[in-house]
Amino acid sequence: MSQHSTLAPLPDLAKRTEKMIRWLASFGANPNGGVTRLLYTPSWLEAQSALAQKMEEIGLHVFFDDVGNLYGRLEANQQSSGSILTGSHVDTVKNGGKYDGAYGIIAGLIALQYLKDTYGPPRKHLEVVSLCEEEGSRFPYTYWGSGSITGTASYSQIQNLKDAQDIGFEKAMLDAGFGNGSHKPANRDDVLAFIELHIEQGAILEHEQKSIGIVEQIVGQKRYTVVLTGEANHAGTTPMALRKDALRGASQMVQYLMDSTDRTGAPLVATVGKFSIEPNIPNVIPNKVTFSVDVRHPSGTILDQFSEQFEQEFRNIAKERDLSIVIDKWMDARPVEMDIQLTNQAESICQNLGIPHKRMASGAGHDSQVFAPFCPTSLIFVPSHRGISHSPLEHTSINDLETGIKVLIELLYQLGYETEE
Repeated sequence: MSQHSTLAPLPDLAKRTEKMIRWLASFGANPNGGVTRLLYTPSWLEAQSALAQKMEEIGLHVFFDDVGNLYGRLEANQQSSGSILTGSHVDTVKNGGKYDGAYGIIAGLIALQYLKDTYGPPRKHLEVVSLCEEEGSRFPYTYWGSGSITGTASYSQIQNLKDAQDIGFEKAMLDAGFGNGSHKPANRDDVLAFIELHIEQGAILEHEQKSIGIVEQIVGQKRYTVVLTGEANHAGTTPMALRKDALRGASQMVQYLMDSTDRTGAPLVATVGKFSIEPNIPNVIPNKVTFSVDVRHPSGTILDQFSEQFEQEFRNIAKERDLSIVIDKWMDARPVEMDIQLTNQAESICQNLGIPHKRMASGAGHDSQVFAPFCPTSLIFVPSHRGISHSPLEHTSINDLETGIKVLIELLYQLGYETEE
């Protein structure tokens, strides 16, 4: 393992990082301090265009692909068989924070400029990518940017998708200047590795006073929509024993789900985040309840077993309450392992630099889970204050932002400049 350190000098790294974070957050800025930058909207296009200009200013070879992913390449000093890719997504949730996704792009820009100015051209191409979309905030489709690069996403999958204003996915893409074949095809076969630096979006690192989280795996996720149908009836004249109360059945199911999650224990998590009742009238027994279920665990086996158990118990409760039930599982994302060699390299860098760190799982989905089956992938976290994310209150200290960039620079140096042993 390399003992070389590229970390001195790094003048004004903290100030520059903070300034660039604020700069990128100005595109789509909300009055309350949040950021809304949805795929193919004017604020999204302004951000990508500004980033392209910034990439050109620091001397990178800049290009878009056909779906709107933006690249800045530090060209190798010799013929390279492929590229080392770093970056993250430029889109946000509605009224999100200024660090989610954006930090990984800013960090990549700063790292590539530093390496270029300090060491000149690398042995392998180094690229920073501003991925066009990850969140699924405008259209009901996630990982459009990384999925298009890796070939897991295609135009056929988005043909009938529309946003809340009834604008079609393809129309929005064309109106933004993409999807018309005028740029390079999105699908690539020359990515040698993908490195994503990201805020944790959880409170583990802050709680344990660690500056870096080295992700070993991204948890599996299953998401469901559960629909219970009973019978609406008078709240005063219908005896309890004769009721087909959809809300009572749903309440029993949610209680079972939470209790069984507690019994299974960490790191399993389960959430019922969306809940609707019909007819939602004070003196009428609810005849229909629709609710969501989100369960996550780093072990696919445990996730499968837990899900099978609660699905069966839900059906038992529905039968007991004389309710009809439909359980629609609309997401089944398997746990994804990060590359062992890159994970070890990142940990070695932290050890050599004396950075407090830990190996951990990611409880949230990231573009890294799309890249991992496609090429060696590393996901590195910096702490999130109080674990808050997808909010204007999202914050990471400048010291932690700086530490993350130092680790990224060192890892990119090892991958891009050093000869393979």
